[in-house]
Amino acid sequence: MTRKTTYFLGILAVIIIGTFLYLNLCSECKISQNSVNVIQDETVPIIPSVDPTSYPFSVSDGDYSLEVNDNFNFNHSNPSFLMPISNKLKDGISNLEGYLSANTAKILNITGFYAPDEENHTAYPNLGLARANSVKNHLISSGIPSAQINTMGKVMEDMIPDETVFLGPISYGISKEAEDVDEQLKALYEKIKDNPLVLYFQTGEAAISLTAEQRQKIADISSYLDKVDGAVCNVVGHTDNTGVRATNIQLGQERADFVKGYLISNGIAKSKISTSSQGPDSPIASNDTEEGRAKNRRTIVTLN
Repeated sequence: MTRKTTYFLGILAVIIIGTFLYLNLCSECKISQNSVNVIQDETVPIIPSVDPTSYPFSVSDGDYSLEVNDNFNFNHSNPSFLMPISNKLKDGISNLEGYLSANTAKILNITGFYAPDEENHTAYPNLGLARANSVKNHLISSGIPSAQINTMGKVMEDMIPDETVFLGPISYGISKEAEDVDEQLKALYEKIKDNPLVLYFQTGEAAISLTAEQRQKIADISSYLDKVDGAVCNVVGHTDNTGVRATNIQLGQERADFVKGYLISNGIAKSKISTSSQGPDSPIASNDTEEGRAKNRRTIVTLN
């Protein structure tokens, strides 16, 4: 064997041994190969879709039964239903109006639903009641007497929107008119008159922020106005005696009109609200102190 041959075989042996060691002992290369395998083996998890809840326009009473595969829909945290409504829903309302017209001793109970994460920016105790009142007003405009409608609200833990829209979060039921309805209305009237809604304003302020108790008072007033023909909500503005009397009379009237607009925006009919101002003429506390003047800057909402 020549020297050149020996050198050649030696070089070849080095290449073979080096390649073997590289492929079997290089940890970084193994990691790279494993990483490729892991990436190839990974699968994208499938997130199951959740169908939105949907409630039909459905009501039954003995032999009477009505179901429309549609209903009033609402945006998230919104008390007003989306317009326009479908023709089949309009037909269903017309059918219901005919039934209630022929059965005047029957009462339609409307329950509005709301989800726990929705915000209530209305004058009512909860968003469900506000939604029920929105539907009530539409039914009244469709010919169903307000005296034949009760409204209420209910939280629905499992209600799921279609993106940002709740599909038909309203349910309906029919019952007989309570035998003691007159006594109930009399008691409600006395409750409102004895403890009217009083809203306080800071100097130059015309904003409304309601407590839970005040929201319930508005719900009671709205209910009474619905049930009693000729009932009127009286809104009277009062001020302290700071400044000129004529200016305070005007300010009291502006605040009363502001409250009226607020009530109208929350579904109480304009024709059932009267406003007036007594300015500084009927103080309930001394105007000599800031505390007393603050008590005098008020607007009272009660019944006639």
